[in-house]
Amino acid sequence: MAANGMSYVVLQVVLKEKILGTGSGNLTELEKAINTQASLGYRLHTITTSASGSKGFGGADRIQATLVFERLS
Repeated sequence: MAANGMSYVVLQVVLKEKILGTGSGNLTELEKAINTQASLGYRLHTITTSASGSKGFGGADRIQATLVFERLS
């Protein structure tokens, strides 16, 4: 959550890829982060993603999403 008076907020969300099939197994976490900031008066300014590797046998790859939110005036 954003501190009072902050113009920008930066959050990181780690998404775990599905072991079988394609796509993320927890896009709802990303959606929740975006909607939480929107309810506080921020809009999504920028989003970047990067692969952050696997967690061993049977573990799916991780994708790290970095989100920058800008306060609406």
